[in-house]
Amino acid sequence: MADKDFFVDEYQQTIRALSDRIVAAQTPIRVLDAVKWDDGIRRGFFEAKGKVPPAVDRAYYQARSLGFDSSAVKAEFQAIERDIIRQLGQFSPVGQIMKRMCREYRMVVRMLEARGTQDFGLISQELYGAASDVFHAGDPTLADLGLMLSDYLNNIDGRGDLKDEPKDLTAKQAVEILQCRLNKVFGEAEGTIRVFESDGIVADAAAGADYIKVRADAMFNARDVRALEVHEGLVHVGTTLNGLNQPICTFLAKGPPSSTVTQEGLAILMEVIAFASYPSRLRKLTNRTRAIHMVEDGADFMQVYRFFQE
Repeated sequence: MADKDFFVDEYQQTIRALSDRIVAAQTPIRVLDAVKWDDGIRRGFFEAKGKVPPAVDRAYYQARSLGFDSSAVKAEFQAIERDIIRQLGQFSPVGQIMKRMCREYRMVVRMLEARGTQDFGLISQELYGAASDVFHAGDPTLADLGLMLSDYLNNIDGRGDLKDEPKDLTAKQAVEILQCRLNKVFGEAEGTIRVFESDGIVADAAAGADYIKVRADAMFNARDVRALEVHEGLVHVGTTLNGLNQPICTFLAKGPPSSTVTQEGLAILMEVIAFASYPSRLRKLTNRTRAIHMVEDGADFMQVYRFFQE
C-alpha cells in the first residue's frame, strides 16, 4: 500500500510534509563523528605512557569540520518550527512534539559549534541530562544510585558462576551470530536489518536506523553477543524500524536527545529482563556514570583516566 493511501485529509498531509522536512534537516548531523578523537590522539597518549594529557582543545575541534553548514541547519529548523505554528497552530499535540524536536536539534548544532569550550558541557547536560540529576525531590542522584549499585556488585564479585567468560569470538563471528538471530526476529528480507564490521567506530558496536556496526578489531564472548542482540538489535534498531513504518509522523523514526534517556534506559532494562546482562557489564555502566559525575564536579581527563585505571 502506498503512503498516500493512508492520507484521509489535508491535515495529515500537512503533518507528513512538515515531518519529512525535520527528517531531511537532521540528516547531516552526526554527533559522535563530530566529537570523537582521531586515532593519533590515542597513539600519542599511550606512547607518552599515559602521563601527558591529550592535545585536544578548541583549536583541535575548529580544525575538524562538522560536515555541514551549521548556520544553515539552525535556520532551517527555525523555519520548520515557524511553519509548524502557522500550519498546525500553537496547541496541536503533534505540532508541539515536532516543535520540541526542532528546538532540540538547534541546541545540538549549538553544542557541536561549542566543541572544546565549557558551553559544550552545559548544553550537553541540558539536552541529555546530568549525573547529578534526581527523579524526585530528596531522591538520590543518578551518580549516587550508580555508587550504590557498584557496592552491590562488589558483594557478588567473588561468585565463580558470574565471572566473565573468555572473549573468544571475533568480530566476524559476532556479526554472523547477530545477523542470524536478528533475522529470526525481523525477517530475512534483504536489507531489513544489516550487521557488519566497521573500522570507524569507538565502541564495540553501534546501532543505526536499520543496521548494527561491530568494531572490526573487537573480541566478544557469548554473553557480549547476547547483550548486543537485546540492546542494539531488539531495542535500538527495533524501535527505529517501528518509527520508519509510520506513514504520517515520519519524524518518529529519528531520536532527538530527549529520547536518549528512554532508549538507553529501556535497552538496559531489557538486558536485565532477558538475562543478557551480567555484573561486569553493569559495573562498566555504573563506572561511566561515576566518571561523568567527576567531570561535572571539575575533574579533568587525567583524573578520569586514573579512575578507570583503578
